[in-house]
Order: sequence, then C-alpha cells, then structure tokens
Amino acid sequence: MTTTQDRATEHANELVTEAVDEAPAALADSDLVAGGTKQLYLPLPPTFDTVEEERAHRKAKLAATFRMFSRAGLDEGVAGHVTVRDPEHPDTFWVNPFGMHFSMVKSSDLVRVDEAGEVVEGDRAVNGAAVAIHCAVHAARPDILAAAHAHGPYGKTLSSLEMTVEPLTQDACAFYDDIGVHDSYTGVVLDPEEGRRIGVSLGDKKAVILRNHGMLTVGESVDSAAWWFLTLERTCQSQLMAYAAGTPRPIGPAEAEQTRGQVGFELAGWFQFQPIWERISKDQPDIWD
Repeated sequence: MTTTQDRATEHANELVTEAVDEAPAALADSDLVAGGTKQLYLPLPPTFDTVEEERAHRKAKLAATFRMFSRAGLDEGVAGHVTVRDPEHPDTFWVNPFGMHFSMVKSSDLVRVDEAGEVVEGDRAVNGAAVAIHCAVHAARPDILAAAHAHGPYGKTLSSLEMTVEPLTQDACAFYDDIGVHDSYTGVVLDPEEGRRIGVSLGDKKAVILRNHGMLTVGESVDSAAWWFLTLERTCQSQLMAYAAGTPRPIGPAEAEQTRGQVGFELAGWFQFQPIWERISKDQPDIWD
C-alpha cells in the first residue's frame, strides 16, 4: 500500500533527478557535489504557477537581502539599494524605500519604479541614485533580474586604490576577469547619463568597481546578485588585509580561470545564498508581510 510519505518521497526523488539533470555541468559533473549514485536533495531555483506567487517570492528575497546586508554591516545611513525586476512588468523594478533601515524592510515596504524613474507602485520616496544607476543597469543588461549596491567599508576602500580585485584566494576567483571598472568619479550619481556610463563599464560582467565609490553586482536572481555583493565585500577585505600583511601570492591565470568556472557561475551564486535565505526566512518571517 502506498502511503503519503511514499508518494512524497517518490515526488522528491523525481524533483531531485530533474534538478540534477538540469544543473550546469560545473555543478552536477564536478566534485562540488558528492554522494555517489544515490539520489540526493539539491535545492535549485523554484518555478511558480502564477505571476503573483513569483512576485511575492522575489519581493521576499529582496527584503531578506536587506536584512542580510544589515547583519553584514553593509548599511550606512541612507546609502545603498538593491533592485529586482517585476515578473509581470520586467521594464519595472522593485527597490527599497529611501531612508528605511535595511533591518526593517518588509515586502510591503518595497516600491516599484519604471524605466523612467517614476514610482508606479508604493507611496514612499526612492533614492535618486538608485534610479539613476539601476534604471541604466537594467536597461543595459536585459539578461539580469537584480542589481545590488551598498557602501561597504572594504569595497569602497578598495575602490579608492589603483587596483582591481585580484585572484588571491579561491573565493576571489569568482570575479577573475569578471569585474569591470568605472574609472571616474563625478559625485553622487544622480545624472541618468552617468548611470548609462556605469552600465557600459559593467559590460557583460557580474560586478563593477565604482572608483572612489564602491561596488555593484548583478545576477539573474536576487539571490545571486546579493551573494556576489557579500562575497565581493569580503574578498575586498581579504585583499586589503593581504597587502597590509606583506606581499600576496596570486593564483595563476589558468588556475584562476578554472576556479571561476567552479565557484563563479550563476547557479553557484544562487546556491550560496540559500543558507542565508533559510536562516532569515525562519528567524524573520515578517519579510513576507
């Protein structure tokens, strides 16, 4: 007799098989995933039956990102913004309200802005720099769903130096030959033309150094954009510490490129965020409110 648990297990096994079959070769066919021939659970990006469900999920992930940024010390006054496209109206994006502390942001607080910078949903003001930068970045990169920017202490410090992110550690290799440089500073980014230039500097990469300003990351999900920003901030910290301690020994180009293929692909960025999402969604369920 087939029990409910048996049916659930069978369904779970089907999902895992499908998930592993669809996972990129860099994940499914490498030593990053162990377990032999036994079918095991591997979380992968969800699918949704309705656009309303997908919107709610994206907004909750965005709210969780702000909570994560706050915990990581990436909240400084009113600076910083993260955006995600709306699934029904992809020429608009959701963003945090101007002046709300990251630790307090809920789904219902988020504001939807169109490509002209007009608020089309919500009743709170939006950071002008968020509009200037994110409208341009989303327009320049139709392949990405989310973009993240904050004034992290290590990212903005490295941005003031004549250097880029170097392959000094395994984690740093996620950005090997995959980070641009916007090499001019013209003040607070409020001019749409300056936002367009940032989009050009980003190019097809996952991150860009905004000289004398900080860092910006993008991804095909809120999860990956958020994770790339967090690990980039920590990578900047590690690089600054290495140079303060002595003469760093970089990873070779071939090894750095190989490692980027192992830790720097899109699904890896999404996957790295999942433990953070699990913790925040459990500890702070009001992100859904």
